[in-house]
Amino acid sequence: MATSAPPNRSLRQRPDEEAGGTMSFFDHLVELRKRIISSLLAIGVGMLVGLLVAKRFINFIVQPMIIALRANHLDEKIYFRSPAGYVGLYINLGLYLGIAIAMPWVLYQIWLFVAPGLYKHERRATLSFIFSAMFLFLAGIGVGYFGLLPLVLTKVISFSTGGPISPWIDVNEYFDTILVVLVGLGVIFEMPVVVFILSIFNIVTPKFLMRNFRYAMLVITILAAIVTPSPDATTMLIFMAPMVILYFISVLVSHAVVRRKQARSLAEGGAS
Repeated sequence: MATSAPPNRSLRQRPDEEAGGTMSFFDHLVELRKRIISSLLAIGVGMLVGLLVAKRFINFIVQPMIIALRANHLDEKIYFRSPAGYVGLYINLGLYLGIAIAMPWVLYQIWLFVAPGLYKHERRATLSFIFSAMFLFLAGIGVGYFGLLPLVLTKVISFSTGGPISPWIDVNEYFDTILVVLVGLGVIFEMPVVVFILSIFNIVTPKFLMRNFRYAMLVITILAAIVTPSPDATTMLIFMAPMVILYFISVLVSHAVVRRKQARSLAEGGAS
C-alpha cells in the first residue's frame, strides 16, 4: 500500500519564523496615515504638558552659559532685549519640551509601521528599539549639556576677557544656539539605531560602512560645522570626536546584525 510522502521540511516555518502579514500599497498608506495622526496627537498633548513645566526648565537650560561666565569671572546674567523676549523663550521651550515628551510614543508608532514587514523574532525587539533610541537621544543631549557645551562656551567667551569688550548674552539667541547643539547631538547619537534598521533590511553592511568611511567623515565634518556654536577648528574637532566613535559603534552593530542573520540562514539550511 502506498504511503504518503513526508511533508517537505524546507517549506515549513517555525512559528517564530513566520513573516509579518502582507499589506497592499493602499493598506500601507492607510497605516501610515494612522501612525502620523497618532504621532501628531501625542505631540500636541506633549506640548500642552511642556508649557505647564517650561518655567522650571529655564534655569536648567541657562546653566552651561552661567558656568562659562563664572569660569571667566564675568557677570552671571543673561538678558532679553524686548518686553516679550522672556515670554517667547517660555513658549518655545514649552513646545520643544512637548516634542521630547511625545518622542517615545512617536518612536513606537514608527516601529509599528515598520514591524509588519519583519519576522516575529525581529518584532520582539520593539521594546529594545524604543529604549535604545530614547537612551541614545538622551545620551546625546547629556553629552552636549554636561560635557561639550560648558567646555566650548567657556573657551569661546574667554576670547573676550581682558579687553574693552564684554559679552552681553541675549537669552533667545542663546536658546537658539543650545537648541541646535543639543537636538543635533541627540539626533546624531541615533546613528547606531538607524544603522541597525538599515542592516536588518540589507541596505548597509559592515563592509559598505568601512569602504565609505571617507564619505562618512565628510558628512561628519558638515554636521559638526552645523552643531558647533563657534567656527574655530578646535571646537569642531571636539564635536567630531563623539561622532566618529558613534560611526565605529554603528559598524559593530551592523556586523552583529549581519552575523546573526547569517547564523539563522545556516541553521535553516541545515534543518531543511
